[in-house]
Amino acid sequence: MESYRTQGTCAKQILFNVDDNNILTDLKFLGGCAGGLQAIARFAIGRNIDDVINLCRGIRCQNDTSCPDQLACALCQYKLRCQELSNNSEQPKRGHPQVLKTH
Repeated sequence: MESYRTQGTCAKQILFNVDDNNILTDLKFLGGCAGGLQAIARFAIGRNIDDVINLCRGIRCQNDTSCPDQLACALCQYKLRCQELSNNSEQPKRGHPQVLKTH
């Protein structure tokens, strides 16, 4: 499961899984508004991560961000990390990264 430490939101961490087709298969927020975050997870699971990024990026709540916006940040970092791994010829090509860089 991937992990992302949020900034500026009530939720403190996002845990998620992405399959080999870039489909979000699991999503959990630690902290924050339980009802709203469960709804976000239900809407996001089963979607392509690019679609989730496009839907969630730029939503504002407090501190000029939101839990959905932080999810978009987490998925963008995940995509960048995947690209870095696939571009690194010395790194073995074994699927998705297991750890995300955090803010």
